[in-house]
Amino acid sequence: MANDHHHTATPEAPRIAVRGEAHIEAEPEIARIGITVAARGTDRRTALEDLTRRNTHVLDLIKGYGDAIDKTATGALSITPELTKRGRGERIRTYHGRVHITADLTDFTALGELTTRLADLDLTSVDGPWWSLRPTSPVHAQARQQAVREAVQRAREYAEALGTTLAALIEIADIGADDTFQPGATPRAMMRTAAYGAEAAEPAPALDLEPQRQRVRAQVNARFTMHPPTL
Repeated sequence: MANDHHHTATPEAPRIAVRGEAHIEAEPEIARIGITVAARGTDRRTALEDLTRRNTHVLDLIKGYGDAIDKTATGALSITPELTKRGRGERIRTYHGRVHITADLTDFTALGELTTRLADLDLTSVDGPWWSLRPTSPVHAQARQQAVREAVQRAREYAEALGTTLAALIEIADIGADDTFQPGATPRAMMRTAAYGAEAAEPAPALDLEPQRQRVRAQVNARFTMHPPTL
């Protein structure tokens, strides 16, 4: 086979294998919040109408922020009966409705205001924010390029230690690149529920809206041949 020398190291083409790694920290580009809207009614239809109305109100509020919103997604509406024991059988006392909405924001000034306005609505809870970079962020490319440069530099240093130089690149393998992980990805929750009966609604604990720096990691394995050293 013509390219056997690619797979077997020989004294004429000694092999060197190294790993290159890069860790880059960057400011987040997107903040995601989760909004849960609830409703209740004495019959299914009332609960559904109430939920639809609240859901529309929340979506309109979000849409009002225009370009600050990257995207919005709405989960399935659910209506659940709450049973109560009465005499021998169980009867449906009320229906509970629930819908979950996620909103991705690129403007973090708008984030604070929107979150406060949402949390002030009855039967509405807000979770988040979860910070991230866009998949298309240039930071990912920077990390990959840095990892490759580090691999070449490392291989050169080994070759220099043997008093020789690198000859050719055999292979570069990408290993687990771009593990974006957020320190403290579990956010503090913000809850606000309407009061039923005499007790007042608890004031909402504030979300931690301080943008969390994102860490992007890239790793490569690289194999080179070097000119035979004089040992």
